[in-house]
Amino acid sequence: MAIKYQLNKTSLNDLEKQLKVRLKALPTLKNKESALRMEVKRAKQRAEELLRELEQKMASYDYMVGLWNEFHQGLIAVRDVEMEMVKIAGVKVPVLKKVLFDVKPYNLFRNPLWFADGVQILQDLAQVGIESEFYTEKMRILDHTRKKTTQKVNLYEKVQIPGYQEAILKIKRFMEDEENLSKAAQKIVKERQQKEEAAA
Repeated sequence: MAIKYQLNKTSLNDLEKQLKVRLKALPTLKNKESALRMEVKRAKQRAEELLRELEQKMASYDYMVGLWNEFHQGLIAVRDVEMEMVKIAGVKVPVLKKVLFDVKPYNLFRNPLWFADGVQILQDLAQVGIESEFYTEKMRILDHTRKKTTQKVNLYEKVQIPGYQEAILKIKRFMEDEENLSKAAQKIVKERQQKEEAAA
């Protein structure tokens, strides 16, 4: 990225301000990036744990496969999911608070005894599955922000800061050269005046 500048004091001051802003922001961005990286890792681990837990629970109910044919399909449904938005390293992510279920009334005398357990089993499975989805989404949001933060860190570190430093150096060299030329010209003019005065 080419930094646009002019060879004057005003441009030099502007570039120095921009450089100072970036140098001051860089440590904060690096801290944010490492915090996001850690949170992404935690969310990924938790999502994987929940998926394993869901698989284990489902496998533990394999012996009941034949009984599920007797279970009424519309007996239980997820009514709503309560969640809140929480900021992690300045990024808003959804956090599951509660899963609300609708359980239709059923006759305890006409249906098998295990129906109540079946409802609880389905609630547990749904809870774990939904929570896993929340952690997966949290991981996705945080990882997206982490990538953007990493890009910004790299932009500052590898492009803009060196670019501003180089531009400032060029302006300073130009101004020094200009000052030296001015002094040399003044010296020549002064010597000429002295020669003219000596000759007169």
